[in-house]
Amino acid sequence: MAGTLHDRHKLASPPRVKRRKLRVRGTDVTLLEEVRQLAIADLGYDIEFESLDFLSCQRRAAMDPLTYDIYEQCFHNLDIVWYWGALQPIDTALIKQWDNVGNLAKVGGISKYTWHGHGDAPVRKLYVQPDGTLGQQQMPQISMLPTTHNVDSFGFDRRLFGDEGPEGSSWAWLLDRRARGRIALVDEPAIGIFDVALAAEANGDLTFKDIGNMTVDEIDSLMALLETLRQQGFFVGSWVDADQAEKLVLEDRVSVQSMWAPSYGNLGPMEGTFCESVPREGYRAWHGGASLARHLSGSKLEMAYEYLNWWLTGPAGAVMARQGHYMTNPEGVREYLSPEEWGYWYDGDIAPCDLKGPTGKTVVRAGQRRPGGAYNERVSRIALWNTTMDEYNYAARAWNRFIATLGAGVS
Repeated sequence: MAGTLHDRHKLASPPRVKRRKLRVRGTDVTLLEEVRQLAIADLGYDIEFESLDFLSCQRRAAMDPLTYDIYEQCFHNLDIVWYWGALQPIDTALIKQWDNVGNLAKVGGISKYTWHGHGDAPVRKLYVQPDGTLGQQQMPQISMLPTTHNVDSFGFDRRLFGDEGPEGSSWAWLLDRRARGRIALVDEPAIGIFDVALAAEANGDLTFKDIGNMTVDEIDSLMALLETLRQQGFFVGSWVDADQAEKLVLEDRVSVQSMWAPSYGNLGPMEGTFCESVPREGYRAWHGGASLARHLSGSKLEMAYEYLNWWLTGPAGAVMARQGHYMTNPEGVREYLSPEEWGYWYDGDIAPCDLKGPTGKTVVRAGQRRPGGAYNERVSRIALWNTTMDEYNYAARAWNRFIATLGAGVS
């Protein structure tokens, strides 16, 4: 009998302890598997990433706040989610490196003398005001922890645009007659519409009183111009994600198009032909971050703060750097990059050797210098931020109708 009881104890399974888990909803800008694995290793609990396209992410974050713990997107995607009460304020006293967060996010520019740019500069939506609205008056609570960011432009084909080079480029090239039939746009109304607005203003077709907050009449004029160009056969199509943009280049179907930093390291045989521009009018910028879902409390809220704090410790920023993005506390990233990586990505130095991206694939060749130069040079030249305008709903409907007439740019 004793032996039987001993055998029963021996065979009995220990009670299963449910492992803690944090759910993060965002986009593939930051929800990389390399980041998730690093966070799990450092924090000691499971992390579930749900990666969606920009509009779906924003919509579901606003409408279903109980289905995620962290909302990880961009400041220009914040208004609607905050308005619906899906998020709770972040206490900066609980952010260990808050003092090291850069002035680009906290003040609006890297110095008080720097032009902040039109549109949704993060500082304009960063601080939670006493009445619960968002603004730039500094307060102890914030809406979103500023993390990764970058300045974007467009890519162009050297074979068409000659030897003017990145520094001689202009947003006007995005609607240039020389590229007719070989122009593609990014299908996102808070991004793509500003690319073409910058182009229309640069080539003299249109002017805007405030390009970051267009009026209905200005939106109508812009869409009418785009429709005229569509009828003249200017556009090959549009793209939604970076893979589609890269495919258009690799298939040699575009001469100029909206492009994001990670794509330039994935162009294979076209990498010397299709180049990143440095528009003389300035960049279109974006700033990502992470917010807390409203339902969090107790130990789950503590986990969420651990995750936010982890983002500022360096490892995530190193992964972001290797795909061309910056972190809001760059000095925390430096020790996680080699001197060669830091020199290329942040200081604007010529790469002394090949550099690898987040997946281990070579994305920078020895001898290359990052277009636009060092971090301070690039972020000092912001013309406009990705933006949700006052007339966003009107603009988004008009943009979506136009995109639908283009058809898919990739199959």
